[in-house]
Amino acid sequence: MQNQHIIRNIIVETPSKPGNFAKVATAIGLAEGDIGDITTLKSGALTTLRDISITCKSIEQLNQVIANIDAIENGVKVHAVTDDVLNAHEGGKIAMKSRLDVRSLGDLQRIYTPGVASVCMEIFNHPEKANYFTSIGNSVAIVTDGTAILGLGNIGPVAGMPVMEGKSVLLDQFVGLSGIPVLLDTTDPDEIVETVKHIHKGFGAILLEDIGSPHCFEIEERLKAELNIPVMHDDQHGTAVVALAAILSACKSTKVDVKNAKIGQIGLGAAGLAICRMLMAYGAEDVYGLDRQEEAQNRLLKYGGKTIASLEEMMETCDIIVATTGVSGLIKQEMVRPGQIILALSNPNPEILPAEAIAAGAAFAADGRSVNNVIGFPGIFKGALDAGAKEITYSMLIAAAQAIVSHTKPGELIPNPLDPTVHHLVARAVEEAANSEMN
Repeated sequence: MQNQHIIRNIIVETPSKPGNFAKVATAIGLAEGDIGDITTLKSGALTTLRDISITCKSIEQLNQVIANIDAIENGVKVHAVTDDVLNAHEGGKIAMKSRLDVRSLGDLQRIYTPGVASVCMEIFNHPEKANYFTSIGNSVAIVTDGTAILGLGNIGPVAGMPVMEGKSVLLDQFVGLSGIPVLLDTTDPDEIVETVKHIHKGFGAILLEDIGSPHCFEIEERLKAELNIPVMHDDQHGTAVVALAAILSACKSTKVDVKNAKIGQIGLGAAGLAICRMLMAYGAEDVYGLDRQEEAQNRLLKYGGKTIASLEEMMETCDIIVATTGVSGLIKQEMVRPGQIILALSNPNPEILPAEAIAAGAAFAADGRSVNNVIGFPGIFKGALDAGAKEITYSMLIAAAQAIVSHTKPGELIPNPLDPTVHHLVARAVEEAANSEMN
């Protein structure tokens, strides 16, 4: 289980004179705290009150940040330390609400009995109309067994519920879909597949989330084969879409031809294997994988990839390195070959820090903070549902990645995930790709 960074908000008062906030920022930096959002709560003639979000690796580091600020003289004060992350989750982040108001007897008769009976019979006689007269065509089941929650591991579905709620919020905010968490108290692939098969009629698509490797592969493949609605394991294909977009952007800025480059993938879990498959689907000819587990390497060989003997050999020979191992500091500076593109995507601690890779001669380097699934999965599901697609294919996923690249500004790896335009571009590209396949 990985240690996760902690986020706290510090309420700091400083004299309203130039330079005082700079002292606070320096104090935070000296303790290696990471400053996030800054909100000015009060700007007075004598003092200014700010709410500063701080990310730290441990409570000890947070305490050092506070001690450093307290040590500043001239009236700088820490008034409070709050946990706004926990506060934001109080009562949960989602709720099912009606889109219609019931203000009269006529309203009641239209949305419930007796008026609803005619709608039921319309769907009974024409089942495809359920997508128009119910929420089914706009709903995504977010299914988890809780075995691979973030970097926390197997903490169970209930402890993973905040993640599922987060996915629901993102689907709603970015593309207007209703994401409904489904928590399963089993990790048996047969039981998971059977459960989803029995409930899938109420949803337009299935988003598999935080299901561990290797059983995630079997579950997704079986559900895709047995259901007639889109099914996608986001930890695999959502990650792979955004990783492909990042690789294409990095290659564009360094003038490397990804299809002719030698690409090395370190770690062949759910994300790593999916990245390899996505690269091969895009047209990359030399994709090599490395994993401690022989089973994982054999799985890559089954899909047409190649394996390599050691990390050292991979670093010596590959032009592009992608790492998803979860092992902090795995790649040493002396392993970096001048001119390489290195994407060390493990969070919160990458296999090598981008600054270290660049200092060692890498032409381009980034970590997992720059590559976030949120920029992919909302638009992918929106596009698939708008097209009435029965499945999510590689042509649709590649179209999503290319849409992301098309909206990436020079000097960036991928666009800002809060930019609403990119989600609409992804949805449109996926819908067009789906329609091309169906016509």
